[in-house]
Amino acid sequence: MLKRLSALVMAMFLLVAGMAVSSADEVVELRVLNYRDMTSPNALQETSVVWEAFQAAHPNIKIVLQDEFNEPFHQATEAFAAAGTLPDVLYVWPSGRSTTLHTKKLLKDLAPLVERDGLAQYYLPLTMDGAQQAGGYLAMIPNGVTATNAFYVNMEVLKDCGLEPAKSYSELVAQVPVLKAKGYECVLMPNQDTWVMQSCLFSLIAGRFCGEGWEQKILNGEAKFTDPDFVAALNFVKKIYEDKVIDPATLATGYGEGPGLFATNTAAYYIDGDWRAGAFITDVTTGQALITPERQANFKITVFPDIDVDGVKINKSNSAVLGTGYGISAALEDGSPKLEAAWELVKWLSGREVLTYRLTTGGLPTPSRVDIDYSALTLEPLQVAIANLGAEYDKSTVVIDGAFEGPVYTPLNDGLQAIGMGTQTPEQVAQNTQDAFEAWKASK
Repeated sequence: MLKRLSALVMAMFLLVAGMAVSSADEVVELRVLNYRDMTSPNALQETSVVWEAFQAAHPNIKIVLQDEFNEPFHQATEAFAAAGTLPDVLYVWPSGRSTTLHTKKLLKDLAPLVERDGLAQYYLPLTMDGAQQAGGYLAMIPNGVTATNAFYVNMEVLKDCGLEPAKSYSELVAQVPVLKAKGYECVLMPNQDTWVMQSCLFSLIAGRFCGEGWEQKILNGEAKFTDPDFVAALNFVKKIYEDKVIDPATLATGYGEGPGLFATNTAAYYIDGDWRAGAFITDVTTGQALITPERQANFKITVFPDIDVDGVKINKSNSAVLGTGYGISAALEDGSPKLEAAWELVKWLSGREVLTYRLTTGGLPTPSRVDIDYSALTLEPLQVAIANLGAEYDKSTVVIDGAFEGPVYTPLNDGLQAIGMGTQTPEQVAQNTQDAFEAWKASK
């Protein structure tokens, strides 16, 4: 299927190649900072399907590609920004870890180019709304909408223990000793990187304890991180670790280790983002999968169970944010050949062909494009399950590192780890976060 798609992508792209930049012989060089986990399934295939396809259709554009992943990517971005040497095109978050790029206006406003080329009609309206991005303008084209909590359920493990998927937190707690007796963990989560707990679980927890719109109350000065509901959310994280629903040992589990451990039946449940489903499916380059399509029928994907403790305001909710995408350096001059070349690349990277490819390889559960023909695709069971994740919840609350800037969420991220290690209390973490918020606000 993917080989046919690759050929189709190349053919369709070559047809429109003449519309790209110009017929001039002069070669335009673009520096591109890309986000790619080279160990993930289908990572190598991206080179030919995405980058070489564009290059072949645009011989007058030379791409100098730099691939980074996880913290090295963010470190490289910040270093380029500080030095004033931002790449011409780069992978961008709509807020969160890319906040500096947005608030300092280091990225081009793409709205005029979108309007000029009549592109908005092909995208979900939310993804074309510049107000949803940290700088208040359309600094990047989101690839989709991201649910940051996906609760992966291993039915093989549960069946071995005579259990059914937990529908509430109290049921999870009751399953811990049953699973342990058989040598299984309850919930696996790769918590070594500080962002994981905040983004993939605590943002959901905060939404359930504090209610919809809680972040705006803090930003408007109507509430504080030290208020009882936010402290209760932090105390619930402490309870999760104390109940061994998530073992504190997961604080030493690296982000890259999680999928492999879960696929080998280490735990009954696994928490990550919706994007991580792509780690389990077949790599067309090798023909191998962490979880074969045949086994995938034994796995389910939902959201964290109902939290049946005092203080919870809502359940059946998830944390969601605009997906990542690509932006253009604001240093590129309007009307210049380099800007036109960069825009042509961004249109390709956020276009139907590439987003269809990313959908088929598991890297994009909910694409921003509305013109993708799903009926023509052959998807593995886990891809279908993650595409249906939206049916598992009826409320969406913010992802904290998408609603607040780095100086605010960094002490919270660190504090969530400290709670797991027992070196800080929830009250201390709340106070540290509030202090950081007030310092950030005073600096504005």
